[in-house]
Amino acid sequence: MPEIQNTPQQGDHVARFIEFVLMHSQQAALCLGQIPHPQTGKPATNLPLARMFIDQLEMIREKTRGNLNQDESAVLANALGNLQMEYVRAADAAVNPPASGAPAPAPVPEDSDPGKGS
Repeated sequence: MPEIQNTPQQGDHVARFIEFVLMHSQQAALCLGQIPHPQTGKPATNLPLARMFIDQLEMIREKTRGNLNQDESAVLANALGNLQMEYVRAADAAVNPPASGAPAPAPVPEDSDPGKGS
């Protein structure tokens, strides 16, 4: 079996993979109301779209199992763990709104695209 070579190109691929994971994580966080919506400046939730981004990251984890270096695996595992916990919290808040009178993030129409600029 050939040895894995550390080349500049491999380093670029590592950086791009981590950037890919972080971009998907940011989109999921936006849909979970953790990041203010760029058009309104207010947090908004879109649970179906958030679930799609999380599911895509899970699929990437399954398809790359055994092929990631330690840094790539750690970034992906941390992102998924954080997003899954936040998704459960957001889904629970949608079903059981906070009693403290604090408004929950406004839902966004499902056909809106959080990454689309004006």
